[in-house]
Amino acid sequence: MKYIENQPLTEQRNERTANLDKLNVHEIVQIMNAEDQSMVISVQQALPEISAAIEAIVEVMKHGGRLFYIGAGTSGRLGILDASECPPTFGVSRELVTGIIAGGEAAIMTSIENAEDDADAGAREIQSHITAADAVVGIAASGNTPYVIGAIRKAREMGALTASVSCNAGARLSEAAQYAIEVPVGPEIVTGSTRLKAGTATKMVLNMITTTAMIKLGKVYGNLMVNVQSSNLKLRDRIVRIVMEAADVDQATAESHVLQSDGDARVAILMIKFGIGKVRALQALQVNNDHFGEAVGWLEKENSA
Repeated sequence: MKYIENQPLTEQRNERTANLDKLNVHEIVQIMNAEDQSMVISVQQALPEISAAIEAIVEVMKHGGRLFYIGAGTSGRLGILDASECPPTFGVSRELVTGIIAGGEAAIMTSIENAEDDADAGAREIQSHITAADAVVGIAASGNTPYVIGAIRKAREMGALTASVSCNAGARLSEAAQYAIEVPVGPEIVTGSTRLKAGTATKMVLNMITTTAMIKLGKVYGNLMVNVQSSNLKLRDRIVRIVMEAADVDQATAESHVLQSDGDARVAILMIKFGIGKVRALQALQVNNDHFGEAVGWLEKENSA
């Protein structure tokens, strides 16, 4: 089976799955699993580039900048998914991480394939959202999507920090961005269906970007989601358990302080650990730009003075 010159590998036929339609169900899932394992190794090999991009993004966010994802089709949907999970998980504003998809909101649920071909549309879209203080990550499995390349070029021209995530080596998108992340996953098991290995690899990288950034911004304490929002019964129960773990107290004590703190695990933990009231706990967070770890250090220093 020959590869086609100048065509991304993610669009070419996979010789290992040429007889896919002849396999039984167990054989199909076996080969999918094997292909996914090779994809995980590709992500591992890109960790230095992923780390460099995250470090730059964290600096942007520490100085008040926002993070934008932009993509088309599956790539755009993955960016929106990752962005939408940041507020409930890390207690940040919906404006801090935003996902943009070619074709607008309609493209989230319905395929609008030709939207990805317009580089000027990508440039206009990003120009309407960002400032020079922000970071923009362009996502494209092929690495050649005109809409995304146009957006990244415009973002860089405006002075914003730019990064890219693609699933092919030598992607055109990589040339446009300051921080290029390439995770070559090879041909998909179903030819050209980049919601498979490429989609999974992309989701892994986006998970790393936002999760690591939020950890460095002080939204996690140890490995506890101290900024989680109490938006339903499950999460309210989780907040109580987080307070119990972080402050080493029983359930009744945790529940009492969670109630006093209006469901803010951070405030409840600080109240218990330092024997302070809600106002003092809130002050510690405010002084330290809502970085929980730094608020703990600040109160420790105050107490030892």
